[in-house]
Amino acid sequence: MAVQKRKVFRRATRAKCSFCERAIDPTYKEPEILGNFVTERGKLLGRARTGLCQKHQKKLTVAVKRARHLAYLPFVAHP
Repeated sequence: MAVQKRKVFRRATRAKCSFCERAIDPTYKEPEILGNFVTERGKLLGRARTGLCQKHQKKLTVAVKRARHLAYLPFVAHP
C-alpha cells in the first residue's frame, strides 16, 4: 500500500514597496521611472503586479496621469 504525501502550501511573500524602501514618492517629472509601471499598451499595472503599497500606488496613478497630460508619457504606444 502506497502512502500519499500531503502537499505543503507556502504563502507567497509579498514584495516590498520600492518607493517605501527608498523613502521617495513618485513624481510626474521622472517619466523613465513611471514607464516601469505602465504596460506597452499604456495601461497602469495594478498593485498585485507592481508590489507597491496602497499609498504609493495612488500617488503613482496621479503622477502617471499628470505626466500624460503634460506629454512626458504617451497615452498609448505607437504601433
